[in-house]
Amino acid sequence: MGLLAAFLGLLFPVGFIFLIILLSAVKIIKQYEQGVLFAFGKYVGLRNPGLNLIVPIYHKLEIVDLRIRTIDIPKQEVMTKDNVPVGVNAVVYFKVENPEKAVLKIRDYTYAVSQYAQTALRDIIGEIDLDTLLTEREKIASNIKNIVDKETDEWGIDVTAIKIQDIELPQDMKRVMARQAEAEREKRATIIKAEGELIASENLSNAAKKLAEAPGALHLRTLQTINDVSPDQSNTIIFTLPMEILKAFEGFKIKKTKK
Repeated sequence: MGLLAAFLGLLFPVGFIFLIILLSAVKIIKQYEQGVLFAFGKYVGLRNPGLNLIVPIYHKLEIVDLRIRTIDIPKQEVMTKDNVPVGVNAVVYFKVENPEKAVLKIRDYTYAVSQYAQTALRDIIGEIDLDTLLTEREKIASNIKNIVDKETDEWGIDVTAIKIQDIELPQDMKRVMARQAEAEREKRATIIKAEGELIASENLSNAAKKLAEAPGALHLRTLQTINDVSPDQSNTIIFTLPMEILKAFEGFKIKKTKK
Protein backbone atom coordinates (compact mmCIF):
# COMPACT_ATOMS: atom_id res chain seq x y z
CA MET A 1 0.00 0.00 0.00
CA GLY A 2 2.85 2.35 0.84
CA LEU A 3 4.54 1.46 -2.46
CA LEU A 4 1.36 2.18 -4.43
CA ALA A 5 0.94 5.54 -2.74
CA ALA A 6 4.55 6.42 -3.55
CA PHE A 7 4.00 5.40 -7.19
CA LEU A 8 0.86 7.50 -7.48
CA GLY A 9 2.65 10.41 -5.82
CA LEU A 10 5.42 10.16 -8.45
CA LEU A 11 2.98 9.65 -11.35
CA PHE A 12 1.08 12.85 -10.68
CA PRO A 13 3.97 15.33 -11.15
CA VAL A 14 5.26 13.33 -14.15
CA GLY A 15 1.82 13.44 -15.75
CA PHE A 16 1.55 17.13 -15.02
CA ILE A 17 4.92 17.80 -16.67
CA PHE A 18 3.90 15.66 -19.66
CA LEU A 19 0.67 17.62 -20.01
CA ILE A 20 2.57 20.92 -20.00
CA ILE A 21 4.94 19.60 -22.70
CA LEU A 22 2.00 18.39 -24.78
CA LEU A 23 0.23 21.75 -24.56
CA SER A 24 3.43 23.59 -25.50
CA ALA A 25 3.64 21.42 -28.61
CA VAL A 26 0.29 22.71 -29.86
CA LYS A 27 0.40 26.07 -31.59
CA ILE A 28 -2.62 27.83 -33.10
CA ILE A 29 -1.93 30.37 -35.81
CA LYS A 30 -4.73 32.79 -36.62
CA GLN A 31 -5.93 33.59 -40.13
CA TYR A 32 -4.12 36.93 -40.28
CA GLU A 33 -0.82 35.45 -39.02
CA GLN A 34 1.97 33.22 -40.28
CA GLY A 35 4.58 31.29 -38.32
CA VAL A 36 8.34 31.16 -38.86
CA LEU A 37 9.72 27.83 -37.58
CA PHE A 38 13.23 27.28 -36.24
CA ALA A 39 14.89 23.99 -35.27
CA PHE A 40 17.66 24.54 -32.74
CA GLY A 41 17.90 28.11 -34.04
CA LYS A 42 17.98 27.17 -37.73
CA TYR A 43 15.22 28.34 -40.05
CA VAL A 44 13.26 25.35 -41.39
CA GLY A 45 10.15 26.88 -42.96
CA LEU A 46 6.84 28.68 -42.56
CA ARG A 47 3.68 27.51 -40.87
CA ASN A 48 0.23 28.48 -42.13
CA PRO A 49 -2.87 29.45 -40.13
CA GLY A 50 -4.57 26.69 -38.18
CA LEU A 51 -3.44 24.01 -35.71
CA ASN A 52 0.30 23.29 -35.81
CA LEU A 53 2.31 20.75 -33.83
CA ILE A 54 5.93 21.37 -32.97
CA VAL A 55 8.54 19.54 -30.94
CA PRO A 56 9.14 21.41 -27.67
CA ILE A 57 12.72 22.53 -27.00
CA TYR A 58 13.74 21.37 -30.49
CA HIS A 59 11.43 23.80 -32.29
CA LYS A 60 10.71 27.46 -31.79
CA LEU A 61 7.85 29.19 -33.58
CA GLU A 62 7.74 32.95 -34.14
CA ILE A 63 4.33 34.23 -35.21
CA VAL A 64 4.19 37.28 -37.49
CA ASP A 65 1.11 39.49 -37.89
CA LEU A 66 0.35 40.11 -41.58
CA ARG A 67 -2.21 42.89 -41.09
CA ILE A 68 -1.56 46.53 -41.99
CA ARG A 69 0.08 48.39 -39.14
CA THR A 70 0.13 52.09 -38.34
CA ILE A 71 3.15 53.99 -37.08
CA ASP A 72 2.94 57.60 -35.96
CA ILE A 73 6.03 59.59 -36.89
CA PRO A 74 6.49 62.19 -34.14
CA LYS A 75 6.82 65.85 -35.09
CA GLN A 76 10.11 66.53 -36.86
CA GLU A 77 11.74 69.96 -36.80
CA VAL A 78 12.86 70.43 -40.39
CA MET A 79 14.44 73.37 -42.24
CA THR A 80 13.01 73.87 -45.72
CA LYS A 81 15.06 74.84 -48.76
CA ASP A 82 14.19 78.52 -48.26
CA ASN A 83 15.34 78.38 -44.60
CA VAL A 84 11.94 78.26 -42.89
CA PRO A 85 11.79 75.99 -39.80
CA VAL A 86 8.64 73.83 -39.79
CA GLY A 87 7.32 71.03 -37.60
CA VAL A 88 5.98 68.06 -39.58
CA ASN A 89 4.44 64.82 -38.37
CA ALA A 90 3.15 61.92 -40.45
CA VAL A 91 1.65 58.43 -40.33
CA VAL A 92 3.10 55.31 -41.97
CA TYR A 93 0.92 52.37 -43.05
CA PHE A 94 2.79 49.12 -43.74
CA LYS A 95 2.43 45.35 -43.60
CA VAL A 96 4.69 42.30 -43.56
CA GLU A 97 4.71 40.76 -47.02
CA ASN A 98 7.42 38.15 -46.45
CA PRO A 99 7.58 36.83 -42.84
CA GLU A 100 10.82 34.97 -43.51
CA LYS A 101 12.71 38.14 -44.48
CA ALA A 102 11.03 40.22 -41.76
CA VAL A 103 12.31 37.82 -39.07
CA LEU A 104 15.70 36.85 -40.51
CA LYS A 105 16.93 40.15 -41.99
CA ILE A 106 15.84 42.76 -39.47
CA ARG A 107 15.66 42.60 -35.69
CA ASP A 108 12.76 45.01 -35.10
CA TYR A 109 11.14 45.87 -38.41
CA THR A 110 8.54 48.18 -36.84
CA TYR A 111 11.20 50.38 -35.26
CA ALA A 112 13.32 50.22 -38.42
CA VAL A 113 10.45 51.39 -40.65
CA SER A 114 9.69 54.24 -38.25
CA GLN A 115 13.29 55.46 -38.18
CA TYR A 116 13.72 55.20 -41.93
CA ALA A 117 10.50 57.10 -42.55
CA GLN A 118 11.66 59.91 -40.23
CA THR A 119 14.96 60.17 -42.09
CA ALA A 120 13.28 60.19 -45.51
CA LEU A 121 10.80 62.83 -44.36
CA ARG A 122 13.57 65.17 -43.21
CA ASP A 123 15.58 64.63 -46.40
CA ILE A 124 12.66 65.27 -48.77
CA ILE A 125 11.33 68.36 -46.98
CA GLY A 126 14.84 69.80 -46.74
CA GLU A 127 15.01 69.86 -50.54
CA ILE A 128 11.80 71.84 -51.17
CA ASP A 129 10.60 75.35 -50.31
CA LEU A 130 7.72 76.25 -48.02
CA ASP A 131 5.20 77.01 -50.77
CA THR A 132 5.75 73.58 -52.35
CA LEU A 133 5.38 71.91 -48.96
CA LEU A 134 2.04 73.62 -48.32
CA THR A 135 0.55 73.13 -51.80
CA GLU A 136 1.87 69.68 -52.79
CA ARG A 137 1.46 67.70 -49.58
CA GLU A 138 0.13 64.57 -51.28
CA LYS A 139 2.93 64.52 -53.84
CA ILE A 140 5.59 64.90 -51.13
CA ALA A 141 4.02 62.09 -49.08
CA SER A 142 4.02 59.88 -52.17
CA ASN A 143 7.74 60.58 -52.77
CA ILE A 144 8.57 59.68 -49.16
CA LYS A 145 6.48 56.51 -49.46
CA ASN A 146 8.34 55.41 -52.61
CA ILE A 147 11.73 55.91 -50.96
CA VAL A 148 10.83 54.03 -47.78
CA ASP A 149 9.05 51.25 -49.68
CA LYS A 150 12.07 50.68 -51.92
CA GLU A 151 14.52 50.46 -49.02
CA THR A 152 12.33 48.20 -46.86
CA ASP A 153 11.48 45.80 -49.67
CA GLU A 154 14.49 43.60 -48.84
CA TRP A 155 13.13 43.26 -45.29
CA GLY A 156 9.90 41.76 -46.61
CA ILE A 157 7.95 44.94 -45.72
CA ASP A 158 5.39 46.61 -47.97
CA VAL A 159 4.77 50.30 -47.19
CA THR A 160 1.22 50.92 -48.42
CA ALA A 161 0.95 54.65 -47.70
CA ILE A 162 2.45 57.62 -45.87
CA LYS A 163 0.27 60.58 -44.92
CA ILE A 164 1.50 63.97 -43.72
CA GLN A 165 -0.83 64.92 -40.88
CA ASP A 166 0.18 68.41 -39.78
CA ILE A 167 2.57 71.18 -40.77
CA GLU A 168 3.32 73.64 -37.99
CA LEU A 169 4.72 77.04 -38.95
CA PRO A 170 6.45 79.63 -36.74
CA GLN A 171 4.12 82.28 -35.31
CA ASP A 172 5.76 85.16 -37.20
CA MET A 173 5.40 83.22 -40.45
CA LYS A 174 1.72 82.64 -39.72
CA ARG A 175 1.21 86.39 -39.24
CA VAL A 176 3.01 87.17 -42.49
CA MET A 177 0.91 84.64 -44.38
CA ALA A 178 -2.28 86.01 -42.83
CA ARG A 179 -1.39 89.54 -43.96
CA GLN A 180 -0.53 88.25 -47.39
CA ALA A 181 -3.85 86.42 -47.67
CA GLU A 182 -5.72 89.54 -46.53
CA ALA A 183 -3.91 91.68 -49.11
CA GLU A 184 -4.72 89.14 -51.80
CA ARG A 185 -8.41 89.22 -50.87
CA GLU A 186 -8.45 93.02 -50.96
CA LYS A 187 -6.75 92.95 -54.34
CA ARG A 188 -9.37 90.59 -55.73
CA ALA A 189 -12.20 92.69 -54.27
CA THR A 190 -10.78 95.86 -55.88
CA ILE A 191 -10.43 94.13 -59.24
CA ILE A 192 -13.98 92.77 -59.10
CA LYS A 193 -15.35 96.18 -58.12
CA ALA A 194 -13.47 97.89 -60.95
CA GLU A 195 -14.71 95.31 -63.45
CA GLY A 196 -18.28 95.87 -62.21
CA GLU A 197 -17.97 99.63 -62.60
CA LEU A 198 -16.59 99.20 -66.12
CA ILE A 199 -19.50 96.99 -67.13
CA ALA A 200 -21.97 99.43 -65.53
CA SER A 201 -20.44 102.40 -67.38
CA GLU A 202 -20.62 100.53 -70.68
CA ASN A 203 -24.28 99.71 -70.07
CA LEU A 204 -25.07 103.33 -69.14
CA SER A 205 -23.31 104.53 -72.26
CA ASN A 206 -25.30 102.14 -74.43
CA ALA A 207 -28.54 103.20 -72.69
CA ALA A 208 -27.76 106.89 -73.25
CA LYS A 209 -27.15 106.24 -76.94
CA LYS A 210 -30.45 104.40 -77.26
CA LEU A 211 -32.35 107.21 -75.48
CA ALA A 212 -30.72 109.84 -77.66
CA GLU A 213 -31.66 108.00 -80.85
CA ALA A 214 -35.37 107.71 -79.97
CA PRO A 215 -37.36 111.01 -80.04
CA GLY A 216 -38.94 111.77 -76.67
CA ALA A 217 -37.31 108.78 -74.97
CA LEU A 218 -35.21 110.98 -72.70
CA HIS A 219 -38.30 112.92 -71.56
CA LEU A 220 -40.16 109.70 -70.84
CA ARG A 221 -37.24 108.46 -68.80
CA THR A 222 -37.22 111.74 -66.85
CA LEU A 223 -40.93 111.45 -66.11
CA GLN A 224 -40.47 107.86 -64.98
CA THR A 225 -37.72 108.92 -62.59
CA ILE A 226 -39.94 111.69 -61.16
CA ASN A 227 -42.75 109.21 -60.72
CA ASP A 228 -40.46 106.83 -58.81
CA VAL A 229 -39.36 109.60 -56.43
CA SER A 230 -42.68 111.44 -55.94
CA PRO A 231 -44.56 108.93 -53.70
CA ASP A 232 -42.27 109.72 -50.78
CA GLN A 233 -43.54 113.08 -49.34
CA SER A 234 -40.42 113.61 -47.25
CA ASN A 235 -38.32 114.12 -50.35
CA THR A 236 -37.68 117.56 -51.79
CA ILE A 237 -37.60 117.47 -55.57
CA ILE A 238 -35.67 120.10 -57.53
CA PHE A 239 -36.39 120.36 -61.26
CA THR A 240 -33.82 121.72 -63.63
CA LEU A 241 -35.21 123.19 -66.79
CA PRO A 242 -33.38 124.26 -69.93
CA MET A 243 -32.83 128.03 -70.36
CA GLU A 244 -34.83 127.94 -73.58
CA ILE A 245 -38.01 127.09 -71.67
CA LEU A 246 -37.47 129.96 -69.21
CA LYS A 247 -36.95 132.41 -72.10
CA ALA A 248 -40.13 131.13 -73.68
CA PHE A 249 -42.02 131.86 -70.45
CA GLU A 250 -40.43 135.32 -70.28
CA GLY A 251 -41.44 136.10 -73.85
CA PHE A 252 -44.96 134.96 -73.14
CA LYS A 253 -45.11 137.31 -70.13
CA ILE A 254 -43.94 140.35 -72.16
CA LYS A 255 -46.55 139.80 -74.82
CA LYS A 256 -49.27 139.57 -72.21
CA THR A 257 -48.17 142.88 -70.67
CA LYS A 258 -48.33 144.73 -74.01
CA LYS A 259 -51.86 143.68 -74.51
